[in-house]
Amino acid sequence: MQSPHNATQTMRVHRIEWAAEGTIIIDLRNPDGSPVTPFTAGAHIELLMPSIGITRAYSLANDPAETHRYVLGVVLEPKSRGGSRFLHRELRVGDTIDVQGPHNHFPLDDTNDHSVLIAGGIGVTPILTMAHRLKAMGKSFEFHFAVRDLSRAAFLDEVKAVCGDRLHLHIDAEVGRPLNIPGIVAKAPAHSHFYCCGPLPMLHAYEEATKDLPDDNVHLEYFKAPPPAVGGGAFEVEIASTGEVFTIPPEKTILEVLSDAGAYFGSSCAEGVCGSCECKVLKGEPDHRDSVLTARQKATNKVMMICVSRAKSERLLIDVD
Repeated sequence: MQSPHNATQTMRVHRIEWAAEGTIIIDLRNPDGSPVTPFTAGAHIELLMPSIGITRAYSLANDPAETHRYVLGVVLEPKSRGGSRFLHRELRVGDTIDVQGPHNHFPLDDTNDHSVLIAGGIGVTPILTMAHRLKAMGKSFEFHFAVRDLSRAAFLDEVKAVCGDRLHLHIDAEVGRPLNIPGIVAKAPAHSHFYCCGPLPMLHAYEEATKDLPDDNVHLEYFKAPPPAVGGGAFEVEIASTGEVFTIPPEKTILEVLSDAGAYFGSSCAEGVCGSCECKVLKGEPDHRDSVLTARQKATNKVMMICVSRAKSERLLIDVD
């Protein structure tokens, strides 16, 4: 069964261009020129690549006010499982590709007085959409953009145009050290909201620097999964709509078991990062192992990511529709 929020649309590649070392920009539009499904700052879409059996999520990078296109920034990963390699080496202008979304697990709260935006490398993509939105609203914000060297600063011209003197560019190779995230947090006005997307070391530093702030003020998004949690015995999962019960052994995930049985189709990263496999939890206690839900969301046990999370109770009753 396929969840309604995973409905698929076919889009055409309007433009592909070099963005930075190892990074390309992909501009997707509807073949008939009709408006795209609206999206909010921080949103992503999933690209379906059936020829290599992969679906991958990519953050949108363009202004949410735009209605005619989706813009993505894609890094060629050295250890790519096929997705970024396909997009860099095989996708061409004029090709069509199936898309799901947009979805948003990294939303901007545009009601607060001041926002601190922190981006590392290709993590600039969702952060840039937030800057577009905050500028359009006349809101106070600052933008910290860190890259290893200037050649890897994708979207830099656009970031400069949007942010002006609110941009603080940090180049590791020139400064000789990583971005000082604790210093940024310490200097921010009281009640600021913080947003961060970047590589794992940056996100770990960010989480440490903001650990004493209110949960509602701290937002982050992983584009690479942290090392997976290990351990956990077998448990059962019951599908609410059908009553089917599946045993999840220690060596398999809920997603793997349900997919093998033809009971669920709707995954993307399979690493607990993109949120595409989110399911409602109707009964039982999940063992949350994803990097999507906030601590508060995990505590409610209302939803879970079935690609990585397991169960603390003997059985979970979930809704996959």
